[in-house]
Amino acid sequence: MIKIQQLAVLNDNYIYLIHDTESGDTAVVDPALAEPVLSALKNNHWQLKYILNTHHHNDHVGGNIALKSATHCKIAGSAADHARIPAIDLKLQQNDTLNLGNYSIKIIECSGHTLGHIAFYIPEAHALFCGDTLFSMGCGRLFEGSAEQMWQSLKKFMQLPLDTQIYCAHEYSLANAQFALSVEPNNQDLIKTNQQITQLRADNRPTVPASLETELATNPFLRPDSTDIRSTLNMNNASNLEVFTELRKRKDTF
Repeated sequence: MIKIQQLAVLNDNYIYLIHDTESGDTAVVDPALAEPVLSALKNNHWQLKYILNTHHHNDHVGGNIALKSATHCKIAGSAADHARIPAIDLKLQQNDTLNLGNYSIKIIECSGHTLGHIAFYIPEAHALFCGDTLFSMGCGRLFEGSAEQMWQSLKKFMQLPLDTQIYCAHEYSLANAQFALSVEPNNQDLIKTNQQITQLRADNRPTVPASLETELATNPFLRPDSTDIRSTLNMNNASNLEVFTELRKRKDTF
């Protein structure tokens, strides 16, 4: 059985601990800081085997070196971006797998937010750890990649099973929902989800993970074929990529 522990750090980051209860193997995804991870490991009596880095930004790799020093774990990241992943040991690319106990972690390349961004997918746990590529009702800014790269990356995620849980790396849901409503105000699924996340945040509870099924129904960046979104943007005859590109541009200044 897989256990996933969510650690809220910095202003809005999430670190994820993934633990296989049978083997005792543990991995951490995107440790911005070492101290909260070390504390959780100690409290749970877990031994860290892997650090899994989705991309090179410091709020995702800041704890790498201290954690490796303290636990002697291995650091896994993108082969294409290995020069920017501190203390990397395992260089991964599309369709590679890592074993965490009895579970296989599949690598999905998903450039866009950065070049060399990857995601970690555990089919048996119905879990996708996607860093800053996909958020609840949003997607990452295009700091290094193109809109076309990001759209191709998101399409990979859209093919996963509907019950896949999206473990993104930031708590951005409230702001993302407001933008989503601005481009698809009559989406009843979106209206309902906005009400739910508003209550969760009022109770100081996380809004993630969310299911892929919910994202496909509410996330405008996964819905460029929506007639309502196309009408709002006055892009009824545009391609999905053109609509996605315009949505990303508008979100940047929203």
